[in-house]
Amino acid sequence: MSKILIGFIRIYQIFFSGFTGKCLYKPSCSTYAILAIKKYGIVKGVKMTMNRINRCDAAHIHLYDTEDYP
Repeated sequence: MSKILIGFIRIYQIFFSGFTGKCLYKPSCSTYAILAIKKYGIVKGVKMTMNRINRCDAAHIHLYDTEDYP
Protein backbone atom coordinates (compact mmCIF):
# COMPACT_ATOMS: atom_id res chain seq x y z
CA MET A 1 0.00 0.00 0.00
CA SER A 2 2.83 2.42 0.80
CA LYS A 3 4.34 1.83 -2.66
CA ILE A 4 1.06 2.86 -4.27
CA LEU A 5 0.88 6.05 -2.20
CA ILE A 6 4.52 6.86 -2.97
CA GLY A 7 3.73 6.27 -6.66
CA PHE A 8 0.94 8.86 -6.50
CA ILE A 9 3.29 11.33 -4.82
CA ARG A 10 5.88 10.77 -7.56
CA ILE A 11 3.21 11.37 -10.23
CA TYR A 12 2.35 14.63 -8.45
CA GLN A 13 6.05 15.60 -8.38
CA ILE A 14 6.47 14.97 -12.11
CA PHE A 15 3.25 16.39 -13.51
CA PHE A 16 1.61 18.76 -11.04
CA SER A 17 4.13 20.28 -8.62
CA GLY A 18 4.94 23.11 -11.03
CA PHE A 19 1.37 24.39 -10.78
CA THR A 20 1.28 24.63 -6.98
CA GLY A 21 4.09 27.15 -6.54
CA LYS A 22 7.49 26.93 -4.97
CA CYS A 23 7.83 24.86 -1.82
CA LEU A 24 9.04 26.80 1.19
CA TYR A 25 10.74 23.85 2.86
CA LYS A 26 13.90 21.90 2.12
CA PRO A 27 13.35 19.08 1.29
CA SER A 28 10.07 19.77 -0.45
CA CYS A 29 6.88 18.58 1.20
CA SER A 30 6.39 15.84 -1.37
CA THR A 31 9.92 14.52 -0.83
CA TYR A 32 9.38 14.77 2.91
CA ALA A 33 6.17 12.75 2.52
CA ILE A 34 8.01 9.97 0.70
CA LEU A 35 10.76 9.87 3.34
CA ALA A 36 8.25 9.88 6.21
CA ILE A 37 6.11 7.12 4.68
CA LYS A 38 9.16 4.95 4.02
CA LYS A 39 10.50 5.39 7.54
CA TYR A 40 7.33 5.46 9.67
CA GLY A 41 4.65 3.80 7.55
CA ILE A 42 1.50 5.19 6.00
CA VAL A 43 -0.45 6.35 9.05
CA LYS A 44 2.32 8.18 10.89
CA GLY A 45 4.01 9.34 7.65
CA VAL A 46 0.83 10.94 6.32
CA LYS A 47 0.12 12.51 9.72
CA MET A 48 3.64 14.00 9.83
CA THR A 49 3.26 15.29 6.26
CA MET A 50 -0.11 16.91 6.98
CA ASN A 51 1.32 18.59 10.08
CA ARG A 52 4.18 19.95 7.99
CA ILE A 53 1.87 21.25 5.27
CA ASN A 54 -0.28 22.93 7.93
CA ARG A 55 2.85 24.74 9.22
CA CYS A 56 3.52 26.19 5.77
CA ASP A 57 3.81 29.97 5.97
CA ALA A 58 4.74 32.08 2.95
CA ALA A 59 6.40 34.67 5.21
CA HIS A 60 9.29 32.28 5.89
CA ILE A 61 11.25 31.18 2.87
CA HIS A 62 13.35 27.99 2.74
CA LEU A 63 12.66 26.70 6.19
CA TYR A 64 14.78 23.79 7.26
CA ASP A 65 12.38 21.53 9.06
CA THR A 66 14.19 19.74 11.90
CA GLU A 67 11.20 19.24 14.19
CA ASP A 68 10.20 15.81 12.90
CA TYR A 69 12.55 15.16 10.00
CA PRO A 70 12.32 11.51 8.95
